[in-house]
Amino acid sequence: MTIRPSGRLENTPDGQDLILTRTYRAPIEDVWAGITESDRTARWFGPWKGEAGPGRTIQVQLAYEDEQPWTDFTIDACTPPRHLSLRTVDEHGSWHLEAELTEHDGLTELVFTHHLTSPEIAGEAGPGWEYYLDMLGAALSGTDHPDFADYYPAMRDYYVNAAPH
Repeated sequence: MTIRPSGRLENTPDGQDLILTRTYRAPIEDVWAGITESDRTARWFGPWKGEAGPGRTIQVQLAYEDEQPWTDFTIDACTPPRHLSLRTVDEHGSWHLEAELTEHDGLTELVFTHHLTSPEIAGEAGPGWEYYLDMLGAALSGTDHPDFADYYPAMRDYYVNAAPH
C-alpha cells in the first residue's frame, strides 16, 4: 500500500518545525481524550503514568518502539481540549511536541508540530509521526492499525528533501 506523506517542514528561528495535520471524524473531546488519557494513548502510542499538569513530568511508555522503553515527558502547557505541549530529551536530542485541536461540523482537526532542534532527524521523525497520527486515527475509529513498513523507509526521502531552503 502506498501512503503519501502529508507533513511539511517550516524554518523557524530555532531550527525547523515538522507540521502534520489530520482530520478525524470525532468530537474534539474524543480526540483530546485520545491524546491525553493513558488508557487511550496506550491504543496508539503508549500508556503513561504520573500526575499530569503543566510543569509536571510524566513517564510515557513507547509501546510501539523496540524494547518499549519508558521516557520522561514534561508538560509545558495544557489547555483542554485544544492545546497540549510536551518536551522530552533522549539520545536523539530534545523533542518539543505540540498538538492544537479545533472542531468544525463533527470533525476535529489536529495540527501536530514537532519543533526540530536537529533538522537531520526529519527523515526518521516525519514517517514516524505520520504513522503515529494514523495509529491515533485507527484507535479513534476502531479500525486496524497501519503497518509501519508502509511509512518507513518509503517516506524518508520525502522528509529529507522537504526542508525549505
